Amino acid sequence: MRMVTHGDVVTTARAVRHLCPEARRDEILRLLDRAHAADLFRKRTGKLHPFWGNGSLHGAIGRAAAAEPFLSDTGYLEAMAAVIETLLDWKHRKT
Repeated sequence: MRMVTHGDVVTTARAVRHLCPEARRDEILRLLDRAHAADLFRKRTGKLHPFWGNGSLHGAIGRAAAAEPFLSDTGYLEAMAAVIETLLDWKHRKT
């Protein structure tokens, strides 16, 4: 998977914010796995993955996420925390 940027975290949090907290982790893991697969595809073929983009988390989402809420929105903060925690767990699994 390509380097994760602040924008990737924000976009992913916006994409999973509507899910119940229990479902967020599974969706984030699915997006991480898609981004990783897309990056491998890009490296092997030199082309973007037809569904999951360039290997970034943002590309794996594949649709426009909702507008960014204010940081005073508790659900949004919880979604951001879920993205960061899941990303850390995923990275530790890969190493």
